Amino acid sequence: MLLVLGGIAAAFLVLPLVALLVRAPWGSIGALVTDPATATAMGLSLRTATVTTAIAVLIGVPLAWLLARADLPAAGLLRALVTLPMVLPPVVGGVALLSLLGRRGLLGQHLYAWFGLSIPFTTLAVVIAQTFVALPFLVLSVDGALRGSAGLAEGVSASLGASRWTTFRRVTLPTTAPAIGAGAVLCFARALGEFGATITFAGNFPGTTRTMPIAIYLALNQSPDTAIALSVVLMLVCAVVLVALRSRWLGALRGMT
Repeated sequence: MLLVLGGIAAAFLVLPLVALLVRAPWGSIGALVTDPATATAMGLSLRTATVTTAIAVLIGVPLAWLLARADLPAAGLLRALVTLPMVLPPVVGGVALLSLLGRRGLLGQHLYAWFGLSIPFTTLAVVIAQTFVALPFLVLSVDGALRGSAGLAEGVSASLGASRWTTFRRVTLPTTAPAIGAGAVLCFARALGEFGATITFAGNFPGTTRTMPIAIYLALNQSPDTAIALSVVLMLVCAVVLVALRSRWLGALRGMT
C-alpha cells in the first residue's frame, strides 16, 4: 500500500514535468536562450535570487537562533508570523509590501518625503519581494536544526567550559551548516521562481523588474509554445543550480570534517 501511494505521489509530481519536456519545441529553444530579452530576464532572476539568498543567510540565521534559543515573549506567535509568508497567496504579499513601502505606505511615505526614495517598481523591489517569500524557508530549516542535535552539542560544549562565542563559532555553526545549506538552496530556488509578489510590488519593466517567471507569464498570453520553451529553460537552470549548489555544499562539509 505504501508503495502504491508513494508511486501516485511521485507520478503526481513528475508527470507534469515530463509533459513539459515532451511538449517543448526543442528546435527553437536554442534561439530562445540566446534571445536578448530572455537572457536579460534570466540574468535578472539569477542576480536577484543570489542577492536574496545572501540577505536571507545574513539575517535569517540570527532570527532562527533567537527563535530557538532566546526566551522571547510570545515566541510561538512570532514563529507563526515568520511562517505566514510561506502560506500567503504571493499577490497578498505584494499588496502587503506596497502597503508598507509604497509611496503612500506606512514607511514608504516617509522614505519618499525625507529622502526622495521610491522603492516599488525597481530592482530593489524585486529583491525585497523575493526575500519576503523566501526567507521563511531558511529560518525554519535552521530553527529546526537548532532545536535538535545542535542543542545537545552546545550543552556538551558549555559543560567543558567553552564561552558562548566559542560555542557558537566552533559548535553551533558547524552543527547547523547542513540546515543552513539546505535552507539557502530552498531560498534560492523559491526566489528564482517568485512571481506573484514580484509583479504586484515591482511591476513588469524589461531589464529592471521583468524576471523569468514574469516573462513566461507574458509569453503564455501570446505564444504557448514560447511559454513552454521558456519554462523548460527555467526548469533546467533551476535543476543545474540546485545540483551545483548541493555538490558545493557537500564539498564544504567534507572540508570542515
